[in-house]
Amino acid sequence: MRRIGVIGAGYVGLTTAACFAHLGHRVVCADVDRRRVARLCRAEVDLHEPGLARLVAEGLREGRLRFVVGNREALSDVDFVFVCVPTPTGEDGSADLSAVRAVLREARELMAPDAVLVIKSTVPAGTTDRAAAEMEGHQVVSNPEFLREGHAVQDFLQPQRVVVGASVESAALRVLDLYSGTGAPVMVTTPTSAELVKYASNCFLAMKLSYVNALAELCEQIGADIGDVTEGMSLDDRIGASFLTPGPGWGGSCFPKDTKALLSTAESVDVDFSLLRATIDTNEHQPQRVVEKVRELLGPVEGRRIGLLGLAFKAGTNDLRDSPALAVAELLAEQGARLAGYDPCVDHGPVPVVSSVEEAATGASALLVLTEWPEFAELDWPDLASRMARPVIVDTRNLLPRDKVTEAGFTLLSLGTPASTTRPTTAGL
Repeated sequence: MRRIGVIGAGYVGLTTAACFAHLGHRVVCADVDRRRVARLCRAEVDLHEPGLARLVAEGLREGRLRFVVGNREALSDVDFVFVCVPTPTGEDGSADLSAVRAVLREARELMAPDAVLVIKSTVPAGTTDRAAAEMEGHQVVSNPEFLREGHAVQDFLQPQRVVVGASVESAALRVLDLYSGTGAPVMVTTPTSAELVKYASNCFLAMKLSYVNALAELCEQIGADIGDVTEGMSLDDRIGASFLTPGPGWGGSCFPKDTKALLSTAESVDVDFSLLRATIDTNEHQPQRVVEKVRELLGPVEGRRIGLLGLAFKAGTNDLRDSPALAVAELLAEQGARLAGYDPCVDHGPVPVVSSVEEAATGASALLVLTEWPEFAELDWPDLASRMARPVIVDTRNLLPRDKVTEAGFTLLSLGTPASTTRPTTAGL
C-alpha cells in the first residue's frame, strides 16, 4: 500500500484517485472547487462515468480515499503526487500550463525529498524535463493517461498499456509498481517520448475521423455508400474498424486541444505538419456541412423549429466541451432556427433542453441526430412522424434503421450515403 496525492478532481484526477484507492492504496485527492469537494465527500459524483460513483463510495467507506480543498495535504506526507490538472488551449493554440506550474511551485516546497511527482496531465514534449529542473532534486516522471470518457474506470483498471517516461529507472519502476494490480503491458521510455505518445495517439485518431468525414463527402458526390466503403476498409487488419464512422465532427476535452497543441509544438521547431493542419481544418468544416444538409431539405431555417437528438460530444458521457452538436446548434441559431435539444444525460446547456425525444419532435420541421446514443435507433417512428410539422431527419451518425424510418414516412438524409443506393446481392458467391 502506497500513500498517493492526486491534484485535481476532474475526469482524470477523480478516476485516478478512485481507482488507486480500489487497488489498495491510500489516496488524498485535492481540488480548488469547494462545492465539488463537498459533494465528493458525500460520494456524490457529477460525472456520467460508469462505475466511478461506486468506487468513490467504496474508497470513502473503507477509509482509503479522502477529498480536500487545497493541495497541501495531497503534496505532503505522501509517496507519490499525481498532477491531474487541466491544460487547456491557450490563445496561441499551445497548451496552457499555468495550472501545472502552480502545482510545481507548491510541490517544490511541500513534497518529501523521496516522493515522486508524476505528471498525468497532457503536457507538451519537454515539460517533464523542465519540471524536473525546477523541482531541485525531486524525481519527476511522465505517466500520460489514456482514458476514454464513458469508459474511464475500465480503461484505468484494465488498461491497454501503461506508459512511464523517466530519466531515472528506479523512479519509473516505483510508478509502475502502483499499477501491478492491473496486469497491463508496460512501456518505459524517456519523459519526452512518453509525453509525445499521448499527443501522437489522440492526433492519429482525430486524423482518422477527419479522413472518414472527407471520404463521406466524396461518397455523396460520386454515388458511393460510406458504410460499404468503410466496411471494406475495415476488413484490412492494417486499418481496422475503429474510428471509421462519419459524424458531425470530433470534439470533447482531448482531441481539439491536443491537435492544436501538437501542431503548435511542431511549428515551434519549424516542422511542417500540414497533415495535422488539414485534420483540424476538415473537422472545423463538418458543422457547416451538417447545416447545409438541413437547408438542402428545408430551405431557409429562420423561424423553423428543429429538434436536436444528442448534445454531448459522444454517447456515454454528459460532457459538452467542444461538442460538435453544439457547434451545429450555434450555426442554426445564427440563422434564426428555433431549437429544442434532448440528450439522455444532459439536463441543461446553451440551447433549450427538453425532457424527451417526443417533445423535441413536436412541431419540428426536422430532427437532427447529433450524438450516437443507441436508444435513438429504437424510437417509435410513426409516432414521431405524426408529431412533426415535416417528417424530416438528418442522421449525422448514420445510426438509424433506414427502412423503418422511411416506412414511417420520413425523409432521411445520412452522411456519405446517396439518396438511393442499390446494393448488389451476394447470393451465389
